Amino acid sequence: MVPAPLLDVHPPAGSPNGEASTSHQKSQKQIRPGNLRTKAERRELQERQRAAKAAKVAANGAPGKQVAKPKEGAPLASAAKPKPTRASDTQSRPAAPVATRAAEKAKAGQAVGTVDTTVKNQARGLLIFSHFGLQKPVSAAKGDIHPAVVRLALQFSTFKITGANARCIATLTAFKTVIQDYITPLNHSLSRHLMTYLSPQISHLVAARPMSVTMGNAIRQLKLEISGTDPDLPEQDAKDALCRKIDTYMRERILIADQVIQETASSKIKDGDVILTFARSSVVEKVLLDAHASGRDFSVVVVDSRPMLEGKRLAAVLSEAGIQCTYLLLPALGSIISEVSTVLVGAHSIHTNGAVYSRAGTALVAMMAKRHSVPVVVCCETYKFSETIQLDSFSKNELAPVGDLFSSFPHNKPRESLTLENKPNLEILNPLYDLTPPTCITAVVTEVGVIPPNSISSIPVALGRLL
Repeated sequence: MVPAPLLDVHPPAGSPNGEASTSHQKSQKQIRPGNLRTKAERRELQERQRAAKAAKVAANGAPGKQVAKPKEGAPLASAAKPKPTRASDTQSRPAAPVATRAAEKAKAGQAVGTVDTTVKNQARGLLIFSHFGLQKPVSAAKGDIHPAVVRLALQFSTFKITGANARCIATLTAFKTVIQDYITPLNHSLSRHLMTYLSPQISHLVAARPMSVTMGNAIRQLKLEISGTDPDLPEQDAKDALCRKIDTYMRERILIADQVIQETASSKIKDGDVILTFARSSVVEKVLLDAHASGRDFSVVVVDSRPMLEGKRLAAVLSEAGIQCTYLLLPALGSIISEVSTVLVGAHSIHTNGAVYSRAGTALVAMMAKRHSVPVVVCCETYKFSETIQLDSFSKNELAPVGDLFSSFPHNKPRESLTLENKPNLEILNPLYDLTPPTCITAVVTEVGVIPPNSISSIPVALGRLL
């Protein structure tokens, strides 16, 4: 008797038996790349291949490699365990790689510790002043930097050359040497390639110390002269012409301007006046010496402050010239301001709104003088004019060098031990400049005349050209 044929009974959809049967069929079915239809199937194939490769590596016992951990959802076969290594295999392996790896880890730990310490020291400072121009050592020259520029950058970074006029004259003098030693390459014009050659020189100076307004105005004028060079002019003649224009700029905008200012300002000094000045300004020094040479009898009060203590040099020069001088520090200003007849100060730059950017402490002197109805006169050349508007000395400033002598006592200790430096619990902050508001200034003496602070924006018009 023939048995009845067996019929495949498919359980209804959603039944537990049907789900188990379906999963069993999928696990028995071999998936081939040509039959891939969904992302799930492709992912399953990748997991199978990855698990098979890891199992093969583990079976071969390759040292230094770890078995890849399968992802969730992969079959249990993919989590194959590596074969245990025998004692003979362990003894046959050399111990040198293990020691080498341990030494490398120790070195890496030391390096990480050093980096962490450096980061902590950098983060220890007052982050609110981190945008100030910091004093930093000059790094290796990047590009073709002229030796004269390298030397000047070192002098800037160590504050061997200070003062707006001195820095501008030194920069222009160095650029004269750079231009004379410059050789135009073939198939290039001097007016175009010289501008490209000067760019890294300027960047090197700025890396040593932030550029002053005077340097910016002078470099802008130099670039204008270079761009206007006649291309048909021989190279040496063109370089000589540029050097003559640099000399003309220094003579007219700085030297002759100082002469006009000293004649104008010295005429305002009368017999018996008590002139107060702060720190040291080269043009103020010339004004006082010219007034003394004219036979006027007056005395000078030199107010100074740390860390630069520039007023010491001014007091020494004036006293040697025969001028009666009084030297005091800024905290003692209130005890003598009532006896002063005129305050005479210099400027690092002067802005469109009439604010004067000068050595830190000038604003305090000007505000104290205004409180006691003492006129404040600023001596400033027009090439220090900036078309920007500055409202405070916080948005832009520079830090003076660290290393101020805290005290000269006691005498039984060396002076080096009395030097203030950054320590774990001590941070030195010496802003170099401050901003004097125009309301505290009586007049500004320039080479084009005496200008009230609310008319400073008319300086380009008075010169007949833009700065």
